[in-house]
Amino acid sequence: MSTGTSPKTEMTVEEFLALPDDGVHRELIEGEIKEFGMTTRNADHSEVEANFVFELKLWLATRPEPRGKISCGEVGFHLDGTKATLVGIDAAYASAEVVAKRVPGETMYNGPPVVAVEILSPSDTHQDIVDMIALYLRHGVVVWVADPDLRTVSVHQPGHPPETFNERHELVGEPYLPGFRVAVTRFFE
Repeated sequence: MSTGTSPKTEMTVEEFLALPDDGVHRELIEGEIKEFGMTTRNADHSEVEANFVFELKLWLATRPEPRGKISCGEVGFHLDGTKATLVGIDAAYASAEVVAKRVPGETMYNGPPVVAVEILSPSDTHQDIVDMIALYLRHGVVVWVADPDLRTVSVHQPGHPPETFNERHELVGEPYLPGFRVAVTRFFE
């Protein structure tokens, strides 16, 4: 997770997707490419991501059809629906409406997720995190920021002050994820 900064470069989605896979983490934010440095693999990050996906998939299985989808691994979302903003999210819940808009063979979602889960990494800066949260909130996305070191989840909802939950708490997804309720400790097992 990051929304680092780099020199302003106007770019189309097609140009962005044609960039070489050179290990540099990049995102396209409102037509501007942002670079975050080299991608480093991290087992702790991956395990926390897997735990979020597991709990979200358990919740999703209890929901009536149409259900939407849970995705992970830097899943791509065109947040604004115009393809000017393309981000990779650690884990996300896309509504049935956003899933239905995806054209067969298209690799990205065209619209914002309901929930974006971002797991902090050692390379994340405070400003990167603030910028990422602000971007998601502008697009109506609920953001869960997981801190594996502090074993906390901060919840950011549009129009509400942020809340932070630790291992003594349950993370409750009302009203955006009806019926979702999980002990925070489960995300960090």
